[in-house]
Amino acid sequence: MEPNASLARRFWAALEPVHAVVYFAPEPAQAAKTVGLRGWWMGYFAGRAAPLGPIGPGPVTAMFYGFAPRMVARALPDAWAFAGPEAVLRTRIAAVEAALTRVLPSPEQGGDGVLELVELLERAVAGCRFDGRPLAAAWAAVPPPDRPLARLWLATCALREHRGDGHVLAAVSAGLSGLDAALTHIASGATTREVVQKARGWTDDEWAAASESLRSRGLVAADGTLTPSGAEVRRDVEEQTDHLAAEQLDALGPDAVDRVLALAEPLSRAVVDAGGLPIPNPMGVTRP
Repeated sequence: MEPNASLARRFWAALEPVHAVVYFAPEPAQAAKTVGLRGWWMGYFAGRAAPLGPIGPGPVTAMFYGFAPRMVARALPDAWAFAGPEAVLRTRIAAVEAALTRVLPSPEQGGDGVLELVELLERAVAGCRFDGRPLAAAWAAVPPPDRPLARLWLATCALREHRGDGHVLAAVSAGLSGLDAALTHIASGATTREVVQKARGWTDDEWAAASESLRSRGLVAADGTLTPSGAEVRRDVEEQTDHLAAEQLDALGPDAVDRVLALAEPLSRAVVDAGGLPIPNPMGVTRP
């Protein structure tokens, strides 16, 4: 594995809590409600998809990967009748900025460290290619605000979706459906069924059928853990995900990557410690 690929996972872990505030802090949920969206999940699907325009459930199910199609269809395209994508996007960014302002320690909010981190992350985004990565491409095209914490979140979002799109490519290449990927993620010990199933909308019957399919393929054992073959598949998916995300680091170089880690990890720890990201969580991210 090339050197930058071996750093890509730590790079993601250092940034993901800053990005994930959008899913767990109250401000984005309240902003979605204020702009007219109905329910938390409508806010989630519309908010995450907003840079793509008034898109329907089929493409979003494909891009978001791992959600039950009916769950997406309950939110889209109905969301756009309540609030247009531009309004959803604008209020979402402002709400995440407010959440970060609340959870981050005040000396770092407007300090030179945040501005330096923003500039480095925007350089990483500019160095990415977006072939086969529609969600990341849409977020990377959003004009950056002029406020440091809003810019910080937007850059982490573009990089996170770049990695996420790559993860989908890797998992599909390994022959895993979205539900298969979730089940093997759980079987690896990274998260739990209790955390994931409700958040992804699968019924018990669908969960059982997918589990039986993975067992018949020799990927998951009867006790729900990965078999050696399943562990190999999962390891290959994660390594390919890291490999595909490594170009984020290529544009920076080793010294700048080290600087990003030094600046981002304390912020992410502060987010976790302030309750901005629960552990465990569906992404399987931990406190850096």
